[in-house]
Amino acid sequence: QVQLVESGGGVVQPGGSLRLSCTHSGNSVDVFAMGWFRQTPDKPRELVARSTTGDRLPIYADSVKGRFTISRDDAKNAVALQMNNVKPDDTAVYYCNVVMKRPGEPLENYWGQGTQVTVSS
Repeated sequence: QVQLVESGGGVVQPGGSLRLSCTHSGNSVDVFAMGWFRQTPDKPRELVARSTTGDRLPIYADSVKGRFTISRDDAKNAVALQMNNVKPDDTAVYYCNVVMKRPGEPLENYWGQGTQVTVSS
């Protein structure tokens, strides 16, 4: 069973910065992708950023492009989200996501416990 642990959430002022971190217990060789999603009571779960193993080209939600940056340290089974110039609309619970792909097996999604980010003045 792959487990994910998130940290770094909190309260931040508009225009400020926050860094979210996530580690997982899976085998690094099986990682297909790592990323971050967010969810609020008023909005469905939304992809924020994702990095796919291999090409490593990151994808971002249009709303965070130029402000958020995803990074990976595969040797440490870690992924982070640097959030700069945050806005009130960034307020959400952020979930770390790891996609595993073992040879001959289908893709498997694993999720962190969620960490609250509140952007407020």
